Amino acid sequence: MEHDLIICRCEEVTRAEILDAIANGADSVNAVKRWTRAGMGLCQGKFCGRLVSQMLANELGCEVGQIAPATARPPVRPVRLELLAGESSGDQ
Repeated sequence: MEHDLIICRCEEVTRAEILDAIANGADSVNAVKRWTRAGMGLCQGKFCGRLVSQMLANELGCEVGQIAPATARPPVRPVRLELLAGESSGDQ
């Protein structure tokens, strides 16, 4: 049952999926993210990132502080909020 525990609520990634990724060579938060999509949801890892780091540290036998956080990836270019809301200002 503990393996069915959802760690990443946004992407519905379970503890078992993360442990499987680590067992198959994922050794960083970014590697787990690529393998499972944990941290790619709406919260961008704000809720699950710390849990993934703790799981990595436990499985790899190191301190949580030795686990590098996920790489932040901001949008490629700024987007006007009006465009996202579907409104047009006319002076784009």
